[in-house]
Amino acid sequence: MSTFKEIAPSDIKTSKSFLNQLVDIVQEDVSGSNTRKKYQVFVTGGLGPGVTSSMFQTVYDQDFTLQTSNAMFDMTVGLYSGSATVFTASSGIDSNGKLLFPASTLMMREKVDIYKQAAQIILGDSTLPFYSPFGSTDDANRIDEALIINYKRLFKRDKIKKETYAAKIYASATVVSDTVNVAPYDNLRTTSILGSSVYTDAGASTTFQTSFGGELGNIVDASNTSQNVGLIFYDQGIVIFDIKKIISGSQRVSGTISSITSTGQTTIGNVTLPGGGKNATFIPDLMISASIDDIVDHFASCRFSSGTLTGQTFQNITNINSTLVFCRATADEFNYSSNPTATDDSSRIVVIDPGQEATQTSFTFISSIGLYDANNNLLAVAKLSRPVQKTVENDLTFRIRLDF
Repeated sequence: MSTFKEIAPSDIKTSKSFLNQLVDIVQEDVSGSNTRKKYQVFVTGGLGPGVTSSMFQTVYDQDFTLQTSNAMFDMTVGLYSGSATVFTASSGIDSNGKLLFPASTLMMREKVDIYKQAAQIILGDSTLPFYSPFGSTDDANRIDEALIINYKRLFKRDKIKKETYAAKIYASATVVSDTVNVAPYDNLRTTSILGSSVYTDAGASTTFQTSFGGELGNIVDASNTSQNVGLIFYDQGIVIFDIKKIISGSQRVSGTISSITSTGQTTIGNVTLPGGGKNATFIPDLMISASIDDIVDHFASCRFSSGTLTGQTFQNITNINSTLVFCRATADEFNYSSNPTATDDSSRIVVIDPGQEATQTSFTFISSIGLYDANNNLLAVAKLSRPVQKTVENDLTFRIRLDF
């Protein structure tokens, strides 16, 4: 049987603590085809055989078909509606304010909408552009072509810890020939081997700012911290890279992408395309003519490289809110059981031998503590690792910690 005692407000305290966990994302997990899941929901119509593509891809920590796999982050690309890339590719605006694009482009409205969605969630206004450094109004610092990485709650937890984020990205797609008409390597699919840079949020602990989406920091080149290349939103777990600053956007590109043609494919770099022809570049030609899947495939397989090294890393923060309840048992309390069988018909405690009341005292072994509300509803039970003896000679205090 239980013995009850009301807990005073002074015996209840609250505290807050933090737990950090290091997250390492291996290059192979990003570049591997069986660790990236596609959701092909976009389908073209009207011209050609049609093109299917995802709006984003999810990177897993192992083969995503396994039940033990965990989704680490989503990756996609977006274009600012007021950028030169969108302006030069657009063929006008219809009466409803809808951007129009020729058949030589692909998924331009979707790329613009993704950028707007990110701006709405993070900045609170879908029409606003992202700037790196944050707060700048210089067009040179505006992020027109964005690589958006959204880390999953399982890994970023309550937020990403400041000054712990780093990503290794290759600026050059691969070693290419200087001859325009010769493409010995497939820039879109060949793993990068040269020109890597580490981008980090160094200095964010003292320079972080707050926006509609919470705390944020600037991502800089680790070898030149004055070079801003993107933004990191700690509470949201979202990183936005400025593509034109993390890769060689003017580099000539070759490879095969999906397109709205009679064959369903277009070769960038070797044939004349409306976007740029055999002198096509990553920006703007690839961003305009390729589907989101083609662009994400390129970044995942090429820009993050392939291997067993760490491609991205950060520490997360888990907020632990605790309620401490101090349950006190004074010398005169909880010294005998409230179980009716503990006493006889004359209310004598049966554990004391008859006639030995003057020399023997009652005792109990406390093994569990229950917490009840005002209506005597059991809310929580604390189990002791071992029973603790309670007599008139000791005064005990049990501390119960409830974490949430």
